[in-house]
Amino acid sequence: MLKKIKNLIRENRQLHKENLLQLKELEWAHIYHDSIRGKDWLEKLPLNIGRWAGNYPFFYLLNRILTDFKPNSILEFGLGESSKFVSTYLENELKNSNHLIIEQDETWHQNFKLKFQLSLLSKVAICPLYKRKVFNCDVNSYSGIEDIINQNFDLYIVDGPFGSENYSRYDIVELARDFTKNDEFIIIIDDYQRIGEKETVQELLKMLKEKGITIYWGEYSGNKSVGVLGTEKYKSVKSF
Repeated sequence: MLKKIKNLIRENRQLHKENLLQLKELEWAHIYHDSIRGKDWLEKLPLNIGRWAGNYPFFYLLNRILTDFKPNSILEFGLGESSKFVSTYLENELKNSNHLIIEQDETWHQNFKLKFQLSLLSKVAICPLYKRKVFNCDVNSYSGIEDIINQNFDLYIVDGPFGSENYSRYDIVELARDFTKNDEFIIIIDDYQRIGEKETVQELLKMLKEKGITIYWGEYSGNKSVGVLGTEKYKSVKSF
C-alpha cells in the first residue's frame, strides 16, 4: 500500500509539472503572436511550431534577436522551421545579412526545397553526420564543417545535428575555440531541457570564461527549454 501511495504521489507531481509547462507554452504562444504584430510577412509565414522544431519560446526569442539586434551574419545548425523564419527576415528586413545553414541530410534538403524557397542570402551546406568521442561519450557531429566555416558570426542557432545522450551538439564548442575577447555574439541552444545539451553548455561556458569573455545567460521554458547566451553587447538576451 505504501508503495502504491508513493507511486501516486510521484505520478501526480509529474502530471503537475507537465501541466505547468503546457501553461507556460500557451502563454509564450500569446507573447510570440503579439511580438510579430504589424509584420504581415511573418504573420502569413506558415510555420510548424513545436515537436521537432523550435517551440514558442524559441521563436519569440529568435524574433526579438532579429528585430532588436539585426545580426549581419547568422550560422544555423539544422535546416527547418527556423531556417524559414530567418530567411523571411532576410527577404524583408535584413537585406544586407548572410545566413549559412549546416544540414546533415541531402534528401531532407531536397524535400525542403520543394515546399519552401529560401532567400538568396541563405545558403545550405550539407555535412553528413559522423560519430566521435567527447569525454569518452559517442556524439553526433557534422563532418567537414571546419572546411566550410571560415568566419565568426553574430548569431549562432544550434538546433542540430540529431541530439546525443551526452555532450549533444558539441560542434558549437569546437567553433568557440576560435572566439576572442573582441568578438560579440549570441548563441541559441534549443532543447536545453535535455542532459546532453546542458553538458555542452557547461563546457561552452567554461571555455568562454577561460578566454576571459563575459557571458550573460538566459533560459526560456515551455514544453521545451531554450538557452541563450550573449556577450556584453547582447546582454539583454537574458531577460527578453
